[in-house]
Amino acid sequence: MTDANPNLSAVPSREDAWKLLCEYTPSESLRKHMLAVETCVRAYARKNSADEQLWGLTALLHDFDYERFPNNAHAADTEHPAEGAKILRAAGYPEELVRAILSHADYTNVPRQSALEHTLFACDELAGFLVACTYVRPSKSILDLEPESVKKRLKDKAFARGVNREDVRKGAEELGVPLEEHIAFCIKALRENADALGLRGSL
Repeated sequence: MTDANPNLSAVPSREDAWKLLCEYTPSESLRKHMLAVETCVRAYARKNSADEQLWGLTALLHDFDYERFPNNAHAADTEHPAEGAKILRAAGYPEELVRAILSHADYTNVPRQSALEHTLFACDELAGFLVACTYVRPSKSILDLEPESVKKRLKDKAFARGVNREDVRKGAEELGVPLEEHIAFCIKALRENADALGLRGSL
C-alpha cells in the first residue's frame, strides 16, 4: 500500500526545523517573525484542509538564512533565499517546501503557483506588520488589535517603513480574499498563539 501523501514521509520534524532555524538565526526578533508567519500559515492550512506540517515548516523556515545571507542586492541565485534553498535540499526537505520559500521573494523569478506559495507570500509582510501594530498599542497586546486600526496604519507610510504595503495588498489579492478579511484572519490566528509569540501584552 502506498503512502497517500508522498511528501509526508519527507517532511522533517518541527523540532529539526527549529534547530536549523536557530543555528542560522541568532536574532530573537527574526525568530519571532518566522514564528508569527508560521502561525498564520498553519491557520490557513487548517482552513484549506491542507498539510499543516508541510505548510507550517515552510513558513517557519522561509527566512532562516536571511541573517547569514541578507541579499541586499536582490540577486536571484545567491544569498537569501537561494542559499537557504541549497541547505534545505541537502537536508532532505521536500521540493514543494523549497520552491515555496524561493517564490516568496519576487526577485528569484520563481512564479507563485500553489496555494502554499500564495499563502506564504500573503502572510509574510502582513504578519510582520501586525506585530509592529501590536507593539505600539498601549496594551502591547494582539488581543485588542482590530482590522480597522491596521488598515489606518497601512496608509501611514512613516509607520513600519520596512513593510512593503504593495506586497500586503498583492498577498490578499493572490489569496482571492478582501484585504480586511485577510487581516482579520491573521489577527485571529495570532491571538490564539499570543502567549507563545509574546503578544499578550498587559491583557
